[in-house]
Amino acid sequence: MRLDTDRIRSCFPALDEGAAHFDGPGGTQVPRQVGRAVADTLCGAIANRGAVTAAERRAETVVREARSAMADLLGCRPEGVVFARSMTQATFDMARTLARGWGAGDEVVVTRLDHDANIRPWTIAAEAAGATVRWADFDPVTGDLTVDHVAAVLTPRTRLVAVTAASNLLGARPDIPAIAEAAHAVGALVYVDGVHLTPHAPVAMTDWGADLYACSPYKFFGPHHGVVAAAPGLLETLRPDKLLPSTDAVPERFELGTLPYELLAGTTAAVDFVAGLGDPPAGARRARLLESMRRVEAHEEELLGRLLDGLAALDGVVLHGSPGRRTPTVLFSVAGHAPRAVYEHLARLGVNAPAGSFYAIEAARRIGLGEQGAVRAGLAPYNNAEDVDRLLSGVAELVV
Repeated sequence: MRLDTDRIRSCFPALDEGAAHFDGPGGTQVPRQVGRAVADTLCGAIANRGAVTAAERRAETVVREARSAMADLLGCRPEGVVFARSMTQATFDMARTLARGWGAGDEVVVTRLDHDANIRPWTIAAEAAGATVRWADFDPVTGDLTVDHVAAVLTPRTRLVAVTAASNLLGARPDIPAIAEAAHAVGALVYVDGVHLTPHAPVAMTDWGADLYACSPYKFFGPHHGVVAAAPGLLETLRPDKLLPSTDAVPERFELGTLPYELLAGTTAAVDFVAGLGDPPAGARRARLLESMRRVEAHEEELLGRLLDGLAALDGVVLHGSPGRRTPTVLFSVAGHAPRAVYEHLARLGVNAPAGSFYAIEAARRIGLGEQGAVRAGLAPYNNAEDVDRLLSGVAELVV
């Protein structure tokens, strides 16, 4: 079955402003159900978590429900879901914690395809520990990062492989199960940046072999904060910095200070919204999420084909990367026009497609774009064929 795009679009007040949003990879628009959950929690009676007052119990419920929602979305256990201010902050925290067990002679693998949030925390932590950083390359023509690229830099001294589940710049989707299998064969942990993939495909982190999986709810209709999920047993082996009186329980010992209850309530609402994209919703939430995401993939793939064909037909438009497996993310340049100028031209037409390297600086350099990057158009479930045609029409104005 197809997505009911008209129904989905009606849930997003931001779309009433009239812009065609291709800026989802930087953060999606938010449905009113999520905004309402945030507001209701922020304005309702709530307190630090506890079991005595109704306000304390409400806070406990908000946290428990958010962990359960994220576990259903990612295919893991609620007890392994850690909340943080952002994916970047969570990764820095995990890198510092894991690096306590590293030393001279140990090795950490990062890839040139990744967002810098899954590169720099590991290189900084490795340097502080005296460990060696090894870089996995990718094909600069297609944008593909294969298991062979990663296997080429694995050794018995590899302690961790940090790899993206999908490039936020090119959309390329590495084979995470194969990479995890290769990493585990040499005894390494696998830290997966799922920020860009999670909004576009069903996720099964445990089945994939991801030891830790990071994502950001604001990429899938939720509030701005970050999540790292892992097996509770793995978290039990890690000793992060924490305040003396704060709990030593997992996963709470990884969460610094009071959690943002209103954002967690919004995250639960966002996951429930995704689970309801299928029509009619039925069954357990995990099953509904998988079905919804299958429909999202089909919807976005159809629009992606329309977008790619339309851009390829325009003289002077250069498409960067042609990955075999990809998210609905297109990076392109227009001859004779700086990426920023294309971005600004489209914005004047009510088409939001930003330009830059989007913190994937290593990938942008590897494909020869450097700091200025290119224009990125990312699709979301609320996009439709009219949006795509508006973007194509706007680009066409620059190439006549």
